[in-house]
Amino acid sequence: MTTPRHISLHIDELVLHGVPASQREQVGEAVRVELTRLLTERGLPQGLSGAVPRVDAGTVHTRPHAAPQSLGVQVAQAVYAGLGQGGPTR
Repeated sequence: MTTPRHISLHIDELVLHGVPASQREQVGEAVRVELTRLLTERGLPQGLSGAVPRVDAGTVHTRPHAAPQSLGVQVAQAVYAGLGQGGPTR
């Protein structure tokens, strides 16, 4: 049996262009929940270890008036994928 790893993730800034201020907290919470799920179920992406100062999650395309939770899930999945592409950018 393997010992569970402790993963600490801190997102200092999450840039969300076009998201109404009234929905930012809901989107942020959905990002937190989905990233927790991804890291719990899948662990760290292969080849990633140590601190990652910056991750470029690219652009997330969503339908107009998407629910904040749906957008948060998409953002979290993009962040997770960005971690798997080597982590730090620029």
